[in-house]
Order: sequence, then structure tokens, then C-alpha cells
Amino acid sequence: MLHVDKPFNNKKMEKNSIKQNQTLFDKIWDAHVVKQVTETRQVIYIDRHFIHEVTSPQAFSGLIERGVPIYRKDKITATADHNVPTINQHLPIQEPNSRKQINTLIENCEKNQIPLYGLGHKKQGIVHVIGPEQGLTKPGMTLVCGDSHTSTHGAFGCVAFGIGTSQVEQVMATQCLLLEKPKRMRITVDGQLSKGVSAKDLILYVIAKLTTGGGTGYFVEYAGTAIEQLSMEARMTVCNMSIEMGARGGLIAPDQTTFKYLKNKEHSPKEDKWEEAVKFWSNLYTDENAVFEKEYKFDASDIEPMVTFGTNPGMGIGIKNSIPKKGNYKALSYMGLENTESLLGKKIQHVFIGSCTNARIEDLRSVAKFLEGKQKAESITALIVPGSKKVELQARAEGLDEIFKKAGFELREPGCSACLGMNEDKIPSGEYCVSTSNRNFEGRQGPGARTILASPLTAAAAAIHGKLVDVREYI
Repeated sequence: MLHVDKPFNNKKMEKNSIKQNQTLFDKIWDAHVVKQVTETRQVIYIDRHFIHEVTSPQAFSGLIERGVPIYRKDKITATADHNVPTINQHLPIQEPNSRKQINTLIENCEKNQIPLYGLGHKKQGIVHVIGPEQGLTKPGMTLVCGDSHTSTHGAFGCVAFGIGTSQVEQVMATQCLLLEKPKRMRITVDGQLSKGVSAKDLILYVIAKLTTGGGTGYFVEYAGTAIEQLSMEARMTVCNMSIEMGARGGLIAPDQTTFKYLKNKEHSPKEDKWEEAVKFWSNLYTDENAVFEKEYKFDASDIEPMVTFGTNPGMGIGIKNSIPKKGNYKALSYMGLENTESLLGKKIQHVFIGSCTNARIEDLRSVAKFLEGKQKAESITALIVPGSKKVELQARAEGLDEIFKKAGFELREPGCSACLGMNEDKIPSGEYCVSTSNRNFEGRQGPGARTILASPLTAAAAAIHGKLVDVREYI
């Protein structure tokens, strides 16, 4: 069995960048190659492994059955997020399957001395929120999790991607993965986003243009002045949804915005180690003459508030546009919509602000600012679910909870919540939910639920008016 005692050092990455013109993705990937197995397959070292209650039980069981120990426990971080309730987290979990999965995670982590941020822990939260906020996610790393939206972490200039349960077991056993190297794609967005248009609108716009299969086989680098102007939390939103256009992952070159965000995080380098780290991170960029197999360019001024009309994230339109004439019949039938119909003014019943896409403190602040002095429509059920305990406590410390309460919104405890139908927060069949999450598949938010993906601001405006509106008219 192949073992690697330590991650590849900075010198190897620096040497690679001098040797030839490379993309940022190439620099990181090539520096982590342990062995070339075939012409297309390589063994890659993994720097950080996140696990949760859904995809880890089978991996732990597989290791026990084969008598294989966990190789690098210090490289694993565990949290409970998918199946957790978002109210009364201090009480025993009522739903049997959820309770079993959470208890199994607790048992596995205790047996193997793996740090676990479970319910009640001050660091608990959605896996793709807690990693960055604690400084566990750093530029230049390879990072995996048994969750497709691991691409979120690429916002820090690292190669991060989701893996299957069998691969979770491989990483636990060897700290490596046997993989085929993806192709390279660059998506450049230049210009400035208009008022009321956010990172969520930007990525929904890109996916609508490229379709859900447009990135298949590629690792995407996002570049351009519009990307550079985004905050770290906004960059995470963009990278989070890379998987929704079929890409293996997405990443953004680290810069001063990245360094400022990571400064003084719990697991960030300290004192003289910090200066050394920043010096290395500053070399993580795509060389001028590097080649991408595909390139796309967009103008930020063309992007308006986006909403989805179908059953995949690629079925998106600007809020003032109509559903295309050649819309997917099956998807429209499920959604109760018709070709050429406008979604502007469409009545909805639920609003969900949360998920690993849009549940960070910056998202909650923007929503609170918009909601101040307003009241949701009586017909609307509105949930705000923070991405972590830290986000929840910060929101309460800033008084955001009072703004939400006065507006008629319910602030819950952290978890994946209504992003997916794996916990108690489900949307009733046939009802519409404007959601800040990342997927609008059939039944994603519960059997028969109809999901409309949108930005936090668009979702908040929909809650106030009880229907879809152009948020730009109310800012």
C-alpha cells in the first residue's frame, strides 16, 4: 500500500512554475503527484480531508473489514451537517435515520481520535463553511470531501473537489487518490456587477450560458476584474457551484483579499510563519502564456438578478426575461410553468436562505440590511439557516436576529437544512420555494417541492412581496 509521509513542499511547486508556463491548477496538481501510474492516471497526495455523517460510515466500515488503519488522522476534520435538525439541537434527534447517522459519526470519530464538531460544538456547521472560517482551507492545498460542493474551497486558490464513499476510504487508508488529471478551463468575467446583482447571480448566469454539462471533464479557473472585486465569501459562492456545470471543481488565484481573510484564523500560520506562507501563496497564479483547453469571457454588466425556472441549475434566466420557447417540457411540467411565461410576479410560498452556497455572515448581513423596517408577506414561510455556529453567534451579536424576527423570518441553528430533503426542513409537495441553495432537482427540497434558485437579496425581496420581484427596484 502506498503511503506518503508528508505533503509536497513549496519548493517542488516553485520549481514546476519555473520549468514551464503553467496554469494555477497545473502548479498545485503537479506538485502533489506521488506517482505516474499510466499515461493518464496519477496518484495524488491529499492535504486535507473533511468528512461528515453521510458519506463516511461506509468508509469506516470498509477499513474495519479489511483491517486497515487510518493513515493520517491529523489530516481529517469531521462535522455533522446534512442530517442535523435546525431547532432544539440540544435535544435528542427525533428522526431515526438521522439520529443513527449522527451517532455513527460520533462513534467512529471517538474510536479513531478524529476531531469532530458535532451538535452543540462551537465550531459545528456545514463542512464547506467551517473549513474556511477556521483557516483549515489554505492556498496551494489539495482538499477533498465526500460531498460534491467541496469545490467551494477552491476560492482560496486550492484544488478542492468532491469524492465518492470508496474514495473517502482510499484517502483514509493512504492519504492519496488515483485520479485522471482534468482538463483546464478559464472563465473570465470583466467589468463591474450592477447594484443588486451578486456572486450568486454571476454563477447562475455563467451556468445558464454554458449549461450543466459545459464544464464536464474540466477544472475551472475564474479570473477577470469582476472576480477580483469579489469578497472571499462571494468567491466561495462562485466556486461552490462549479460542479453545477459539470466541472470537477473551480478555483480563484489567491490575492490580498485572500490573505486578509486568512489572517489570524485559528489554523492559519502565525508570526514569522505567516510571512513565509504569504510569500509562497503570492506565487500561486497562472503564468502569462499558460494554455487552457477552453476559455470563456463574459461582461459583468450583462448580468442581472437570476432565477431558475426548471429542474437543474442551468435552467436560469434574468428576472425580467421569459422562459425560453424551447424549455424542457418535463421540467416545466414538474414546476407547473409554461414556455414563454414570465416569472416576474410569480407567487411563492417559501423562502430559504442558507446552504453552503449562501449561509455566511456576509449573506446574512446583506439580507438584514434589506429587511430592516420591512415585513414578510403573511403567505410566506421564511427560514434563515446560518452555515455554522460561528455565523449564528456573530449574527446574534450584531443584532441581525432581531431584524429577522421583526420582519417575520425565523433564524434557525446551523445545518444544511432545506437545501436537501435529508432532514426535517422539507418543502411541501407542489409549493414553491425561492432558495439560495445550489440545486433545484426534482424532490431536492422534499418530494414534489418546486425550487427556484436565486440570490439572498432576490429571496428576501420575494419573501416581502410574496412573489418574485426585481430586487433592483427596491434597493
